[in-house]
Amino acid sequence: MKEIVVISGKGGTGKTSITASFAYFGGKDAIIADCDVDAADMHLLLQPQQLKSEEFYSGFLAEIDQNKCIKCGRCSEVCRFDSIPIIEGKYIVKPLDCEGCGYCSQICPKDAILMKEQNVGNWLISQIKFGTKMVHANLGIGADNSGKLVAKVKNEAKKLAEKEGKKIILVDGSPGVGCPVVSSLSGASYVVLVTEPSVSGIHDLKRVYELVKKFGIPAGCIINKADINLQKTEEIIKFLAEENIEFLGSISYNEDFTRALTAGKTIVEFDDKIKALLKECWKKLI
Repeated sequence: MKEIVVISGKGGTGKTSITASFAYFGGKDAIIADCDVDAADMHLLLQPQQLKSEEFYSGFLAEIDQNKCIKCGRCSEVCRFDSIPIIEGKYIVKPLDCEGCGYCSQICPKDAILMKEQNVGNWLISQIKFGTKMVHANLGIGADNSGKLVAKVKNEAKKLAEKEGKKIILVDGSPGVGCPVVSSLSGASYVVLVTEPSVSGIHDLKRVYELVKKFGIPAGCIINKADINLQKTEEIIKFLAEENIEFLGSISYNEDFTRALTAGKTIVEFDDKIKALLKECWKKLI
């Protein structure tokens, strides 16, 4: 079983559109995992029909029992996140500010503070229109622990692939270099970097590849909107050669990406020229 993870150093490069296109080519041989849990949107292209949904619990939130609280203020004094103000004569925990460290609970002389495990979202298994299944998730508004939710999605995708005898797990990772990206990369067989020829695109490509190198995972790169700045495109190709990153292909700027998204389709269902380009990229991956 091979695990292919598609990531980008920044948002807006076309990462999810390309991953969804690979899902089209992978078809019944692949299990899809949408690990961009902070801003999941691959469902817009793959039209999932929900088969299973489970709540996901991770992290803790302090809660003060007002019947036990003697209003000594020690919890507020030690909270480094300023999440326990006094409001109308009562110490109240602000949920969005509490980091769940539990220090307030430890020092409370009356054991008036409980640490409650948080429901931060849910994860799902759905049937998609390409004859296979997708594991995806919804992270709650303002919720933390997206990295742990990514790990859950990946683990469930792996279990599903093993159960159904699939050859490939195709992962849509988050943009950037944060905790969800680190979690997405764990256990990957190959990484596809999607970038664009801009100053920020090149900067963030180099930054995310530093992370990929630490994992020792082989990588390839697709340059999207390659014709908007040919000088920067050449700069990217030079960087790929220096770092021994496989140049998988390039795609010219095309407003059909937006039209396809509006129509709820992948770009390969909408544009035959781009379909041919991405099919060649997929063959290289396989």
